[in-house]
Amino acid sequence: MINVIDGGVTAPKGFKASGVACGLKSNGKKDFAVVCSEEIAVAAGVFTTNVVKGHSLQLTMNHIKSGYAQAVVINSGNANACIGEQGLKDAREIAELTSQLLQCDVENVLIGSTGVIGMPLNMPKVRSGVRTSIAALSPEGGHDACEAIMTTDLVSKEIAVEIEIQGERIKIGGMAKGSGMIHPNMATMIGIITTDVNISRGLLDKALKDIVGHTFNRVSVDGDTSVCDMVIMLANGEADNAGILKEDIEYSTFKSALEYVCTNLSRMIAKDGEGATKLIEVTVDGAMDAADAYKVVSSVAKSPLVKTAIFGEDANWGRILTAAGYSGADFDPNLVDIFIGDLMVCRNGAALKFDEAKAKQILKESEVKIKINLKKGTSSDRIWTCDFSYDYVKINGSYRS
Repeated sequence: MINVIDGGVTAPKGFKASGVACGLKSNGKKDFAVVCSEEIAVAAGVFTTNVVKGHSLQLTMNHIKSGYAQAVVINSGNANACIGEQGLKDAREIAELTSQLLQCDVENVLIGSTGVIGMPLNMPKVRSGVRTSIAALSPEGGHDACEAIMTTDLVSKEIAVEIEIQGERIKIGGMAKGSGMIHPNMATMIGIITTDVNISRGLLDKALKDIVGHTFNRVSVDGDTSVCDMVIMLANGEADNAGILKEDIEYSTFKSALEYVCTNLSRMIAKDGEGATKLIEVTVDGAMDAADAYKVVSSVAKSPLVKTAIFGEDANWGRILTAAGYSGADFDPNLVDIFIGDLMVCRNGAALKFDEAKAKQILKESEVKIKINLKKGTSSDRIWTCDFSYDYVKINGSYRS
């Protein structure tokens, strides 16, 4: 049984966190976060597939190769990307200062940066952020850390759960930021997940990568994949369970709880998409194979015409079928059924009379489901996205200013 609890990333035993304002954001809001395990933890991560990668991300990808970490340091307001050698030098300095203050190996410090690309970090402010945030570390600091990693996010995104494994109560906590520049693959945002479970490095890595594939990597806001995206997971073993060392029932229990955390964070990201007024879930059934199923949901989810139609509460199903048609998937358009909510709006690829008033009512809801049946095979997929409103253009037309 999965019980939802308070605390976010500091809900599991042995974790502390903090979030402070060091001046990287001009509005004075929190912009520097640290999440730290009291003891060394096994670590796993999934990273953006964008060829362009931020300097902080590059350092983290190198450090996590050991499979262990103790702290994750994240600044918002500046991506530390595309700066040249200075960006990597600054990332190293952040890791080194953090390791000195926490008295851990520099390789066990992971770095994340999010914000504007192409601007050097203000290192005097960053150094202050490192010192202040580490001094403020607290078992109750999860919410502050979650707030400090936000950029255009309107709401903080965190969750924690408790389950029983091998006779012990174990906890998983998570936080994420992401509102724009979001589309698979990976990780379309920054996410930090903590747990006190005792689990092998290999199984932690496998569980995270398996679950990310159909949670965080099934979120699309605008079709853009950023250069700083990652999901990091730390497991410190403080729950003192015997140890998850094979893919047995205990592993399945842990994986189910982790999936619950990742699913909830993913939905929060889609719902908080820049300028969004609605969460949209797109599902496809009856695809020839998994690749075709993904192509269709991805294409529909990032279609500006579909997203604006949902914003305008217009049951313009032709846009949905059109987006599926240019997705590259192999299907017969003369077989396709489309539903908006529980209302069929297209049968066998053709128009049919449906209740426009009911369609309007469905589209007025804060959550809208689009279901597509290709009737070509047995594969299915799902993605979460959001509508495009006037505010999306306003937010991104003046992002740097």
